Amino acid sequence: MRVAAAVVVHERQVLLVRRRVAEENLSWQFPAGKVEPGEAWEDAAVRETKEETDLDVSVAWVLGERRHPATGRLVSYAACNVVAGSARAAAPAEIAEVAWVTLAQLPGYIPDGIFEPVQRYLDAVIGLPPCGQN
Repeated sequence: MRVAAAVVVHERQVLLVRRRVAEENLSWQFPAGKVEPGEAWEDAAVRETKEETDLDVSVAWVLGERRHPATGRLVSYAACNVVAGSARAAAPAEIAEVAWVTLAQLPGYIPDGIFEPVQRYLDAVIGLPPCGQN
């Protein structure tokens, strides 16, 4: 089974969702879900983000894919931009809460670390000082 994950950054924070039922040691994660038959995985990342958080996003670029070490599933990651909406737990049977998290807070939510290409992306886009500041 292939899973699509959306790495949504907005105002120097990344969106995480907390699953109502943890999978392995995964409680907090990026919005993600199963790719349906015939669906492009990028479209699945957008759809799952909408279903889980009520946030409209668009895929900016592909960050990579891996076999997840905890679940064994093939996970594809997409960097996404917010198009419209405000994030909330839109699938209460599945999602307990959402959080916008700074780079410094991220290890507290995902203590086992993040897929290296995703971490590099977050370091680059969140770790930069705001425009006009040194």
